[in-house]
Amino acid sequence: MTATDPWHRALADLVSLSHRLPPDQLSVAINTVLRPLGATATTYLVDAEQRHLRPLPEPGRPTPDPLPIDSSLAGRAFTQVEVHAGQGPPPRLWVPVVNGTDRLGLLEVFPPAGTDLADEAVRDGCRLVSGLVGHLVSSKSAYGDLLHRTRRSRSMGLSAELLWQLLPPLTFATPDVAVSALLEPCYEVGGDAFDYAVDGGIVTLAMLDGVGHGLPAVLTTSVALAALRAARRAGADLPGLVRAVDGAIAAQWRDGRFVTAVLAEFDTRTGRLCYVNAGHPPPVLLRRRRVVQALDGGRRLPLGLPDDRVGVAEIRLEPGDRLLLHTDGVTEARDPAGEMFGLSRLADLAERHIGAGLPAPETLRRLSHAVVAHQAGPHRDDATLMLVEWSAAAAASTEP
Repeated sequence: MTATDPWHRALADLVSLSHRLPPDQLSVAINTVLRPLGATATTYLVDAEQRHLRPLPEPGRPTPDPLPIDSSLAGRAFTQVEVHAGQGPPPRLWVPVVNGTDRLGLLEVFPPAGTDLADEAVRDGCRLVSGLVGHLVSSKSAYGDLLHRTRRSRSMGLSAELLWQLLPPLTFATPDVAVSALLEPCYEVGGDAFDYAVDGGIVTLAMLDGVGHGLPAVLTTSVALAALRAARRAGADLPGLVRAVDGAIAAQWRDGRFVTAVLAEFDTRTGRLCYVNAGHPPPVLLRRRRVVQALDGGRRLPLGLPDDRVGVAEIRLEPGDRLLLHTDGVTEARDPAGEMFGLSRLADLAERHIGAGLPAPETLRRLSHAVVAHQAGPHRDDATLMLVEWSAAAAASTEP
């Protein structure tokens, strides 16, 4: 019998409990399976604005205060996606909770007294349990409100509530590519949205910005997003996706509303990137951690406006390249003196964070917070970012 066997038993017990587990009993279930090990745990989930880790309540136990991500050991474990030990009192392990590569929060695990916090068997056991917790947080969120409520610092507006239900997870990765996105403000959004799909080595990307603000803009973007997905799942090519969104918006409204967008397809096997830019800020290409160009081809009018042009631009990426997409709410964010955040500032910060070796989700979190800090106040427009990283390890797949 190995030292990790009790943890495997806890994992099996949690799987067994999970089949009929309501979301509000997740904390109870975690501590039920840890009890035979003499351990307890508190589950923390990252809030919508990615500034705090907020504890999941458990009946019969006091609920701790939220933990700041940028100034705590717990926050370091979250941003670095690594187990960290806190000597207490009492001693504890901070264990990242992820679903795939989507960072969801942390487990604060209190092992039995005398446990060596550096013991890899104990750390591996904690990772086993936290890995399942990540899947359960994602899968159980659809069946109740507590997990959503825990991740919010205030009530969410109607437009934001609608939009967040339509967006894919913030982060997804394969051995070849990582896609990460972030949207601000979290609780009162306008018409920004993002989408991606990964199938057969092809990554389909979309960055959307519906005209206007609030619910009308979100409704326009929602129709565009639904049309995009329906056409993509029916096998449409890039021009077909453009025509589908054009037709869907024109069929629903006659008031000239539209959506600016970048729609793209990236082949991770060859590095070929094809894209259409419908009145949107051009994506930025980073190579060897430096911005090398803005992708300004494939231009046409915003989606929903009459335009027969569907010119598809093409570029060949190199392994290790990164593509940064954004909406105008990022570069046009103004400080109290009226100075815009600007593309050069965005590019400089992206270079700096990527050069520091930060993963895509943490790079975007810091970029987004820099935009908020620049404005020194509430957003006047949505600010959405998406970062696509092509793994340098994919070089072998591009060789003849």
